[in-house]
Amino acid sequence: MALLFDSFKEWHQYCEEQKQPLFEPVLTYEIEQKGRNREQIWEGMQKAYQVMKDAVRTGLEEDMISRSGMVNNGAKKVYKAKTVLSPEFQKLVARALAAKEVNSCMGRIVAAPTAGASGILPGILTTIQEIHELPDQTILEGLLVAAGIALIIEQNASLAGAVGGCQAETGSAAAMGSGAVVYCLGGSIEEVFAAVAITIQCMLGLVCDPVAGLVEVPCIVRNASGAAIAYSSAQIALAGVNPVIPVDECVMALGEIGQSMESRYKETALGGLAATLTGQAISKKVLIQDIDILPDEEENRNL
Repeated sequence: MALLFDSFKEWHQYCEEQKQPLFEPVLTYEIEQKGRNREQIWEGMQKAYQVMKDAVRTGLEEDMISRSGMVNNGAKKVYKAKTVLSPEFQKLVARALAAKEVNSCMGRIVAAPTAGASGILPGILTTIQEIHELPDQTILEGLLVAAGIALIIEQNASLAGAVGGCQAETGSAAAMGSGAVVYCLGGSIEEVFAAVAITIQCMLGLVCDPVAGLVEVPCIVRNASGAAIAYSSAQIALAGVNPVIPVDECVMALGEIGQSMESRYKETALGGLAATLTGQAISKKVLIQDIDILPDEEENRNL
């Protein structure tokens, strides 16, 4: 099969007819696409999840200062700050920041679904696992569910900020995480897809406006807010609240908004926060730093 399913409705119908959990057809798809057996796929998923956990740990324990200077150990500061939220929620936010800061500091991450949104799933999954003492296998199944969600969003809208704005990037990651949480906690298929729908509804219209063209500001804090929205959406869905607009229609709205969004709001660094006075000043400063560094780098290459 070239694609998994064309819609969430098809995915739902297939699982009900075949009496399969949501992750099972995604696992079959992975086996077909990669030419590997089940054990190899599970092993690969375990490795990916370990990289996510390592990114969280690295971001909270090591020095995270980016070349631009815009990233300066924010995750550690949040982790140790006075608690406004519950301790668990504070950890969620800090962990999402941590994994994304590792990306911005050129560390090892899992692009799920993109590098720009790489803090959301690690923050969500490591925290829900800790709170509910879930085994890794449950989390890996949740990751496959998240992958299935991403495949359908990609087909009917987009996962890229350059195509659909940040709603398509951190919004999709948050939807993946919210659906995974509901699955991991034993929610029904209806509740999993309700969480995805609610999350998308909350993220619609978010522009992609990286300062200086770097995936740092406001991208990193949006990973934290995306994780928070994913958790709240999962809670709402597990309570049985009806999102009213079906998940497939929410995805179509995501795509329609992305198509109509002006190009300056889609990763061009020409609008939004990137176009502010401070954003422009940072852009010029970062560019000057790069120019100053280039001769030394060229000399080093010639040694």
